[in-house]
Formats: sequence, structure tokens, C-alpha cells
Amino acid sequence: MSAETFRQTKESLVEERLAVDRPARLKSVELLKTPHSLRPVALVMLALLLVVTLSLYFVPWQQSVTGYGRVIVFSPMERPQTIEAQIPGRLVNWRVVEGQTVAAGEVLAELQDIDSKFLAKDQVERLQSQLDYTRSGLTQTAARETALLAQLTDLEGSRGQAIPAAIQRARQAADAVKQAEQNVAQARQAVTTADLNQKRIQELFEKGLRSKRDLELAELEIVTATTRLESMQAALDVARKALQVAEFDQRRVDNDTSAQLNSLRASLASVRETIAKTNSDIQKLELELNNVQQRTDQRWVRSPSAGKVVRLLKVGPGETVKAGDQLAVLAPETTDQAVELYLSDYDAPLVSVGRQVRLNFAGWPAVQFVGWPSIAVGTFAGRVKVIDAVDDGNARFRILVTPDEELIKAGKEEPWPSLDQLRPGGEVNGWVMLDRVSLGFELWRQFNAFPPTVERPPVGERKDNGSIIKGKEKKEDSSSGKYEK
Repeated sequence: MSAETFRQTKESLVEERLAVDRPARLKSVELLKTPHSLRPVALVMLALLLVVTLSLYFVPWQQSVTGYGRVIVFSPMERPQTIEAQIPGRLVNWRVVEGQTVAAGEVLAELQDIDSKFLAKDQVERLQSQLDYTRSGLTQTAARETALLAQLTDLEGSRGQAIPAAIQRARQAADAVKQAEQNVAQARQAVTTADLNQKRIQELFEKGLRSKRDLELAELEIVTATTRLESMQAALDVARKALQVAEFDQRRVDNDTSAQLNSLRASLASVRETIAKTNSDIQKLELELNNVQQRTDQRWVRSPSAGKVVRLLKVGPGETVKAGDQLAVLAPETTDQAVELYLSDYDAPLVSVGRQVRLNFAGWPAVQFVGWPSIAVGTFAGRVKVIDAVDDGNARFRILVTPDEELIKAGKEEPWPSLDQLRPGGEVNGWVMLDRVSLGFELWRQFNAFPPTVERPPVGERKDNGSIIKGKEKKEDSSSGKYEK
């Protein structure tokens, strides 16, 4: 067979094969074509896909962190409290029953003291009588102190007058002694002068130059001067004795008044010591009396505040109790409601004071839409009041939530249930509201296991160690949760 013939034969076989397969191929192509009846469905699906994509970007989502806790009373002084026995004793009887409302200071129970030091019934009267007697003695001692002070004042005044007078008399006596000594000296000089004059006249008389009469006068003058000298010497002795007497009297006045003053001062010191001891005894008696009176008063168990008796822990009369034993539980009357929630250490840094909280109380049916709290049903509004600075030992941080009074007063939120319905200790679920982001950003965050975002102040307003860090202000994009310049 020639080559041309072979080629023609091959082409004819191929044409026959194509003629056989053409109907099948046309049928497959027809199957791949979209029927005209399904095109609207495809357009609807495409539109839904576009709507979902746009909703992921524009639909808002409220981020939150979840906490679990219980209902409490915000003020510590108004929280349920246990009433304890102040003294060891024996329960005589109860004055109240469980569920009874009591006033502040009302007697709840009576105890009988079993301490041997406080068993005497007349102990208060005996101590009071002893105290009155001691106080009476103190009054008398104080009166004696007043009298001694008066005597001391008078003696000091008289001493101030007597001593200067004695000193003045002594000075006058000393002056008299000096004057007498001068008189004696003058008298001696007169005697000496008279003796010289008599000897001169005697010599002149012997020579016949003076008369007998002149000599006798000269001798008489000697006698007169000698007599005067003796008189002056006697006066000097008297003045010296007077000076001794005056000096003795001065010393006597000084010594006597000093002795009297010392005696009065010693008596006054003794009286004051007695007063101090008496005051100490009075203080001890008052303290002992006060202790006994308080001990007697502590036999009566009283309510510290107005409230309702929740539970009686000691039942039977005659039951012995120790000091510090719990007798009853009292729930004070209050409207100061609050909730304590516990957050994990991952969520606690995202929460700040003033954040809004949605609360679901146990026993209240609620439908909570986490991302859309505005359409939630059965939840109540609150605000973060306190955030603990340290954990509870289990890597949990406590926050205290109080009612959002602003929204409640504005009529935008329902008030919390009353304490008759919302009792302390009830369980609570809480959602602390954070920032609003887009639904798409929230899905992206959840997919990547990122923490929720919180709004931060601009960099230029952020403080670090008390100083402002300067920089360009940034603002948060509410739709994406990211910060942009």
C-alpha cells in the first residue's frame, strides 16, 4: 500500500469515529449549561453573600467579659452579722424567735455568768459603797490640804514681816554698839587730855606759877573724865549685850519660821501623797466597778442594729457557751444593695471603675444577647464601683457592682428587686460592657484568640510615672477596634 492510500484510509477512520462520538459530546455540553430557572436563585445567593459581607463590617458588636458572684450589701456595717457571746455563761432563755424583726439594742437572750469572780449579786453595791467612802475621805483630805495651804501662806507672809524687823533691830543694836565705842574712845581721849593738863598744872603749881585752885580743878577734871569713861564703857557693854540679843532674836525668828514652814510643807507633802494614793484607789475602784457593771450588762445579749433574726445557733436553755461563741445571725435592715463578681486574671485588666454591667440574678428568667445588650430581657443595669487591687489567692479579682442609679432615675432601666426578693447570698451572672466593635472584627478576634479591646486615651494624654508622654494623638476606629492616626 502506498503512502497516499494509507493516509486516506486513516482520515476516513477518524471521520467515522468522530461521527460516532459527536452526539455524546453535545449531550455533555448541554448538561454543563445552567438552566434558565436557577439563575434567580444564584442571584439571591450572591446578594445574601454581599449582605453578610457588609453586615460583618457595619453591624456593631458589644464586647464584654463575664463574671460570676453573689448578691451582697455594699456597706460592711449593714451586712448580715453573727451575734457572739461576750462572756462565758449559761443560756437562760431566748427573748426572740427566728424571723422576728428587732430594734437596735433589743434584748435577744439572757446569759448566766459562770465566772467565780462575778457570781456575787451584791458586788456592784459593795464596790459602789467602797467608792463613796473613798471619795468622802478624798474630800476631807482635800479640805486639810486647803487649810495647810492657807497656814503656809500666812506663815510665809508673817515670816516676810518678822525677819526684816529682827534684822532691823540687829542693825540698830550694831549702830548703838558703834556709837558707844565712839563715846568710849572720846572718853578715853578726855581722860588722857585731863591727865596731861593736870601734870602741866602740877609743874606750874610747884614753880608757883599756878594757884592751888587751878590744880584742884585739873584733878577734878581727871575724875570727871574717868567717870564718864566708865559710864561710856558700861553703855558699850549694854549695847553689845543688846546686839547679841538682837542677833539671837534674828536667828530665832528665822529658825522658828523655817521650822514651821518645813513642818507645814512636810504635812502638805504627806497630805498630797495621801490624795494621790486616794485618787489611785478611786480609779481602781471605778475601773473595777465599770468592769463589773459591763460584765453584768453583757449577760444580756442585745441586737447591735435593727434587722431580722435569721437564725438561732444555740437552742436549749441551760446550754453552756464560751466567750466568742456564735449565738445568732442578724440581717440588718438596709437598701444598700450590691453585687460582687469574680473575674479571671485575663479579664480583670480590661475592666475599670464606672463600666456598665448587665446582671442576671438567680431566679429571674432572662434572655441575654451578649453582643446586643440593648435587646436583652430580664437583666438589670449596674456600674463597677470597686476593683480589688489583689487577687483572692486563686488568680481571680473581685469587683463590686452597684445599681446604675443614673439610668434607673431616668427611667431607662428597671430598679433592682427589693431585698425581700433579692436576698444577700444569691448567685449572679454578670457581663461587664467593654467597647463596641464591628461583628467582623469580633469574629476575627475570636478566631485568632485575641483579647477584647478597650478604649485607651490618646498617647499625648497617657501618663507614665506621673509625666505626660508627648506624641501624636490617635483615635480608635469603632468599626475595627484598631487605632488610626
